This record gives sequence, C-alpha cells and structure tokens, in this order.
Amino acid sequence: QVQLVESGGGLVQPGGSLRLSCAASGRTFSNYTMGWFRQAPGKEREFVAAITWSAGSTYYTTALKGRFTISRDKAKNTVYLQMNNLKPEDTAVYYCAASLTGGLKYDYWGQGTQVTVSS
Repeated sequence: QVQLVESGGGLVQPGGSLRLSCAASGRTFSNYTMGWFRQAPGKEREFVAAITWSAGSTYYTTALKGRFTISRDKAKNTVYLQMNNLKPEDTAVYYCAASLTGGLKYDYWGQGTQVTVSS
C-alpha cells in the first residue's frame, strides 16, 4: 500500500517561501515518477512539477519554472517542493502524487496541504 503524506503548507506573505515535503512509503520507488499538483478554489487541478525517482530528472510547468524547485531525498523517501517568491495566485491545495508510467498517469495521491499566500 503506497502512502504519500504531504506537509509544510501554511500561510505566507507575498514574496515569501515555503518548502513542501511528501513522505512516501509502502514500496520501493525507484521506478516511479513523483509529481506535485495544485488546485485553487474553483479551478481544476494543475501540474506543477515532477521528478524521476531514480535519475532525478525534473520537469516543470513553464509558468512556475524559476520560482519552484522539485527535489528528492532517496534516503528519506521524501520529495520536496521549494517555492520562492510566492504570489497570491499560488494559493491552492498542493498534492503529491506517484506515477508508474513516467507521469502519463498518476496512480497514488496524498491528501494535500494548504498553501495560502496573503498579506
């Protein structure tokens, strides 16, 4: 049973930073691609970033590249999303997900963590 548990969300002022964590458990993730998604109120869920567990190759939605950085710590079985220069439009629930198909389809999802950017 794969389990993904996000943490690190919260309230931050515009221009601030947050680092989200996704603790993964339940199996070996060497063949997985791990992704971060977000869903703002009234909007569809959107892709943020992904990383291949084994090689560490990274992928970003174009609009966020440069402000957000995805990484993973194999020893801790944890994926991170470093978010800098946060803007009010980054307010959303952020979800961690795991894919066995290179990101074509995500098979497992975490429960999400709320990020609110407001002064």
